[in-house]
Amino acid sequence: MTQMYIGVKMVLAYPQEKDGQPGYGVVYADGYTSWSPKEVFEKSYFPMGQLPDGTENLNKVTEEMVDAFMGTPESSQISERTTLVKVTPKTGFEQFEVSSCVDPANYDHEIGVKCATKRIKDRIWGHLGFVLQWAKYGLKR
Repeated sequence: MTQMYIGVKMVLAYPQEKDGQPGYGVVYADGYTSWSPKEVFEKSYFPMGQLPDGTENLNKVTEEMVDAFMGTPESSQISERTTLVKVTPKTGFEQFEVSSCVDPANYDHEIGVKCATKRIKDRIWGHLGFVLQWAKYGLKR
């Protein structure tokens, strides 16, 4: 029976042209190598970055990764004491959070944005940790 599958992989990649087309040479965990067009590769893989010593960052999600994945928060004041923040990460799966104060006289939009964005960031950090765990170790059988 034919069916659809979803999966997550962690690969080593390097810029490489093939027949004059920009792309990436890709090395999988089992040593298999292939080539992928740039556009296709960059739609499928998110760069993990490098540690300050120049080594590949393979074992943790960093704040820089989370910030790059999140993009820029959008915000609005939705009541006299409530801020709504929306983040649209690289996957397009929108994240929303609100922050409110008790007394409208104390409302500060910047503080509301900061509080709501931190909760979204913490959630995305956990999601990226989940994806990294899956990419590194696959599924338990």
